[in-house]
Amino acid sequence: MFNDSVILITGGTGSFGRQYVRTLLQRYTPKKIIIFSRDELKQYEMQQEFPQDCMRFFIGDVRDRERLLMAMRGVDYVIHAAALKQVPAAEYNPMECIKTNVHGAENVIQAALECNVRRVIALSTDKAANPINLYGATKLCSDKLFVAANNLVGDRLTRFAVVRYGNVVGSRGSVVPFFAGLVKKKAENLPITDPRMTRFWISLQQGVDFVLKNFERMSGGEVFVPKIPSIRITDLAEAMAPGMPINIIGIRPGEKLHEVMCPHDDSHLTIEFADHYVIKPTIIFWGGNGHDYTKNGLGETGCPVEQGFEYHSGTNPHFLDVEEIRAFNQYAETE
Repeated sequence: MFNDSVILITGGTGSFGRQYVRTLLQRYTPKKIIIFSRDELKQYEMQQEFPQDCMRFFIGDVRDRERLLMAMRGVDYVIHAAALKQVPAAEYNPMECIKTNVHGAENVIQAALECNVRRVIALSTDKAANPINLYGATKLCSDKLFVAANNLVGDRLTRFAVVRYGNVVGSRGSVVPFFAGLVKKKAENLPITDPRMTRFWISLQQGVDFVLKNFERMSGGEVFVPKIPSIRITDLAEAMAPGMPINIIGIRPGEKLHEVMCPHDDSHLTIEFADHYVIKPTIIFWGGNGHDYTKNGLGETGCPVEQGFEYHSGTNPHFLDVEEIRAFNQYAETE
């Protein structure tokens, strides 16, 4: 699918973008991979890591629609990964978060439509489901924008979908490198916000593979959610620093005890597949939603979940224990 194609990744110098590029280069022969981001230093560092002739680096901000239009000319596939993601930072700087996560999403959509991009997948987060923080609220807005964008395509071939998943093990700014840094510094304890806290757990490569596969699955308008395990934050601490005391510091601004990826209010729209869920659009697109979302582009078949179903990190039937977390994290480090 990606052989001889042009792929653009917004926010492409982040953890996801780097692994996505690495995977594309290993598995396919793309005509061009465009990294669209605003940090020149990270782009310089990425150029050293990926010197292949197909690589292009484009300084720009998703807040700038004209720059996006210039970057998307001739592009086949777009992965929208650019976002302001730190929950406390968004609480303290709400307008900046809105400008990037909401207005930036709108700009990506408009540029993709004007440039006749074939398929666009926007990366979302579990925090977009039943959001209580501004980051989650902006990502819910972004999700709605990308789903509704399928109503704007007219006779174009452009299609939009969303991928939503949980905490990525080892991504920049996440808890695993934070804990690892404290252990390396021989800290006296690990700070835990709340011992009851649970999170969905996914490796970077699993996230990349899920996005790649959903480009083939999508028909437009879906929110794709992978079936992944949960962890308890106390088990993570024990896995990374056995026997080290913990210090309960309280929940940070905008933080949840547990996360949800498929809200029970969307259960009438949720379809279960073997390894993932699909949340159907809440709206009917112009001309009607002729696609049967229980069947996808890979020939996989799903069925509706029971009414009231909720995919919740605290009630997830699959929890990793301490040893499994340790093995999972080590596997993630070697990817």
